[in-house]
Amino acid sequence: MDTLTHILNGFSVALQPINLWYTFLGCFLGTIIGVLPGIGPSAGIALLIPVTYGMNPTSALIMMAGIFYGARYGGSTTAILINTPGEASSVMTTLDGYQMAKKGRGGAALAVSALASFIAGTIGVIGLTMFAVPLTAMALKFGPAEYFVLMFFAMTAVSSLAGKSPAKAMISTILGLMIATIGIDLQSGQPRYTMGVPELQDGVGFIIAVVGLFAIAEVFYSMEEMTKGIRPEIIKLQGRLWLTREEWNRSVVPIARGGIIGFIIGVLPGAGGTIASILSYVWEKRLSKHPEQFGTGAIEGVAGPEAANNSDTAGALVPLLTLGIPGGGATAVMLGAFIMYGIQPGPLLFQNRPDLVWGLIDSMYIGNVMLLILNLPLIGIFVRLLYIPSGILMPLILAISTIGLYAINGNPVELYFGIIFGVMGYIFRKVDIPVAPMVLSLVLGGIMEQSFRQAMTISGGNPKIFVGSTITVTLVALSVLSVALPFILPRLKAWRAGATAEKA
Repeated sequence: MDTLTHILNGFSVALQPINLWYTFLGCFLGTIIGVLPGIGPSAGIALLIPVTYGMNPTSALIMMAGIFYGARYGGSTTAILINTPGEASSVMTTLDGYQMAKKGRGGAALAVSALASFIAGTIGVIGLTMFAVPLTAMALKFGPAEYFVLMFFAMTAVSSLAGKSPAKAMISTILGLMIATIGIDLQSGQPRYTMGVPELQDGVGFIIAVVGLFAIAEVFYSMEEMTKGIRPEIIKLQGRLWLTREEWNRSVVPIARGGIIGFIIGVLPGAGGTIASILSYVWEKRLSKHPEQFGTGAIEGVAGPEAANNSDTAGALVPLLTLGIPGGGATAVMLGAFIMYGIQPGPLLFQNRPDLVWGLIDSMYIGNVMLLILNLPLIGIFVRLLYIPSGILMPLILAISTIGLYAINGNPVELYFGIIFGVMGYIFRKVDIPVAPMVLSLVLGGIMEQSFRQAMTISGGNPKIFVGSTITVTLVALSVLSVALPFILPRLKAWRAGATAEKA
């Protein structure tokens, strides 16, 4: 009953006109930030902190939270329409969303993205409301060994992202892991593989690699076709801008699954929406009756990842509010805002400032509704990008990508890195090497290495630490199952088909 009272009091705070305005402003700015590749919610929130000085803390934090989850909505737009993920967590959306757009179903892809974001975002906020404290206790049990085994479990997704050639997928994975080792070694403080370039001491930025591999590579490929005299046809929309009944039926379960996966992954500090969307995509492909359709425009490949990366935002607020531990870049900036206002997040925050906590949480219910209302009418405008001739669209993609890369740190050297990854993505496409395994290993490589070395240091070099708890044993078992499933399922289907044929 106490929780219900706090929730109702929270709505009385969130529904105040001034807080409704800041919720809308945060959602609107977040959507724009999400569309522009490279900026991201962390930078957007950081830019606004000086502006919010002197504001009511509740209103300021409500606006920052709106930017956080609003950016996840916006990141899918360019991922679907021009193969340029606006947010790192929208990378998986490009795999099937862009293929849907090329088939004339860009409107349906944007619609399912908006609906998945709304439904899963609401699932995440419900989870934040009901299970924040218990889930925080679970997250505290994750040490270096648990994180390593979790990342290893996520890496088993390579078998689902391999495409037609496992050998080529392995090449892509190894290259990604090699690139992930570039930078300062956190254990020894020594630079590794930086080749004397100061900009590489912090490693290769993930968004730089993603924009290069997807957006700039697409420009290079289109330029090659134009030099051969091949004029790409303007993509024409087919059918309605809305979902068909069949598309909706195929999307419902992936949205629900993605919402749950995203929230759980979000609770773990450092995991992030990118890992959540990757895991959602992999499991949808493995559980699908038609896994061969993934990568060619399967609507489940848009619904699941989009649901996961939006519910992740609510999960990421669990350790921030209950323990004062930021789960990622955006929540780290929000932690700075809390401290600036003299508020210490942690177990006592729910007791000392229930108006702020529950006002913030309840504003997310309202913000998700606002984002749905804001984004659905824009679908008809966004899809008009597909009618732009390639001679105009490709320079536009290059300009957006360049602005996004430069906006990260204001460093022109990073533009060259983007071009290098663009060339790499172009070569991968020419020789049919999948890009997705490289993206996965770039995300997980650094975390895996650091967690492994920390765990081995703690255990004095004893590998038994990786099976030393219930969590690690469970994750190891899931990893084995994940690796075995691609070999078992085809044989199981063949056996069932044979048994059915014998009965007939």
